[in-house]
Amino acid sequence: MSLQQIFGWGTLRLALAGLIGAHGWHRALTGGVEPFGQWLDNQGWPMGVLIAVAITAFEIIGTLFLALNRYVTLVCLGYVGIYATGIAILHAKVGWFVVGPGRNGAEFSALLILVLLSVAVHHWPSRR
Repeated sequence: MSLQQIFGWGTLRLALAGLIGAHGWHRALTGGVEPFGQWLDNQGWPMGVLIAVAITAFEIIGTLFLALNRYVTLVCLGYVGIYATGIAILHAKVGWFVVGPGRNGAEFSALLILVLLSVAVHHWPSRR
């Protein structure tokens, strides 16, 4: 791999780690885990608070693995599952746009999923 490719993929991986980590840390530090869990409960999910704790922990801990370039494919696929579920249970119902012509839509989650899938495929273990 060229130095440009190493820099490009590394920058993308670290940017993902920073953005996703900030999302998880913000929820954890501002008291957002319990309301998120209660919202999941209200949507019919069993043990909503436990699910919210698990998602938040994965958003925080998984970013350490991304930053350290370890288990990248598995971590990215885990995030894809989380954000695809978010689209299915919330974002798709309110539209496409996050801001501007809409609010809380699916566009940012869709972009994250595409980028996460690209990074996951790039780091996919090869058979030799």
